[in-house]
Amino acid sequence: MSSEKKKLFKVPHTFVIILFIILFAVMLTWIVPAGEFERFKNDQGINVINPQAFTYTEKMPVSLFQIPKHIVEGLIKSAELFFLIILSGGAFSVIVTSGALQGVIGKIAKRFSHSESVFIPLLTLAFGLICTTQGVNMFIGFAPVMVMMARAMGFDSIVGVAVILLGGAVGFSTGTLNPSTTIVAQKIGELPLYSGIEYRAFSFVVYMIITNIFLIRYAKSIRKDPTLSPMYELDQRDTLNSDTNLEDMSHMDTRKWMVILSLVSVLAVIVYGGIKLDWGLSESSAAFLWLGIIAGVFAGFGPSEIAGCFVDGAKKMVSAALIIGMAKAVSGVLSAGHIIDTIVFALGNMLNVVPSFAQGIAMYIANNFINAFITSGSGQAAATMPIIMPLSDMVGLTRQTAVLAYNFGDGFSNYILPTSTALMGILGAANIPYDRWMKFMWKMFLIWVVTGSVLVFIAQMIHLGPM
Repeated sequence: MSSEKKKLFKVPHTFVIILFIILFAVMLTWIVPAGEFERFKNDQGINVINPQAFTYTEKMPVSLFQIPKHIVEGLIKSAELFFLIILSGGAFSVIVTSGALQGVIGKIAKRFSHSESVFIPLLTLAFGLICTTQGVNMFIGFAPVMVMMARAMGFDSIVGVAVILLGGAVGFSTGTLNPSTTIVAQKIGELPLYSGIEYRAFSFVVYMIITNIFLIRYAKSIRKDPTLSPMYELDQRDTLNSDTNLEDMSHMDTRKWMVILSLVSVLAVIVYGGIKLDWGLSESSAAFLWLGIIAGVFAGFGPSEIAGCFVDGAKKMVSAALIIGMAKAVSGVLSAGHIIDTIVFALGNMLNVVPSFAQGIAMYIANNFINAFITSGSGQAAATMPIIMPLSDMVGLTRQTAVLAYNFGDGFSNYILPTSTALMGILGAANIPYDRWMKFMWKMFLIWVVTGSVLVFIAQMIHLGPM
């Protein structure tokens, strides 16, 4: 009887879930009044909102027939990320076909096969530190590597992507050094740049400890009983990442070491380029294209074999790339209906009625909701800071606390929202359906929300400054 009930309910495909979200956004354009704030350039040259100048405008509801157009426009706007995913998939296909990646993973898995309490925190810390200045989407190409490593160590594929996503989430969302979120918000709030870094660093440590405790406990439970994994059935069917004898898997020769050297070198170049050379996604995509060619040559493949492997890998990434384009359509629909400003205006008014002692937490929760509509960190800062800063001044909340609430709200919800390019790109690259991820992630997110609320409340109580 129970098996019959299971068959009756089938979670929709990720495309269908996103399509329902797009339909909901279309419905909102018919219900929510259109409106807009007056915008101007501040002293720092940033285009911001005048919170005192909001006006309702003529309603511009989006037609259902316009949905395909918005999806296509979302794909066009996501073109750079689309090609990053496609080309990284092709490059890793060449490396996997050479057997080099499996060999190194086998050696690492043998070394740390029973040391997850050391191995997982080291990796999450590495991703977290890099993401204090970078976006997590730069690691989409790493997802297949981490999944193979996790599977070889007796974990599931969720552990593999969680190391990237959760570690990166802590680094990005605590806003320690992030130029696209913290610095933009502080400029708008007329705060000294990088001020309050000590408390944000403290928040980074707190979040990192809590996140690793959760992830290590999950990893141990999956190793003990693999059937507890939301990915158990899918992982069993995945022959590419299926469990392999670590002794056989860890065999390496000179060619394989040269392939690994090319992988490490290119990934190092990508990270260095993003941090020091202001590289964008197009430069990273070009690096992956070079990686596929160089790795193929080192592996001893001929031109046609390299091309064949590359195309096979790229094909597997098309679904992930399409998901990102569809997710982008949500913000396109809301923008076309001119209701984003109305939503921000309404949330700002709601904050006015919250008791002063809970104002910081309310700002944090409000930013979580706004992030569902404005997925760009800098865009959210430009839209909300001109409203939140005067509100914080009115209730005696420091502007630094308001920036912290924005950081947490803008960042951590990206790892449950199907409109997040980093989340959907990495899940797609690892072949993890969104619903399976959420079976794992919902508890972690609730823990993050409680942690963020406590940290924001403390910041409010100690009058985190300056200002």
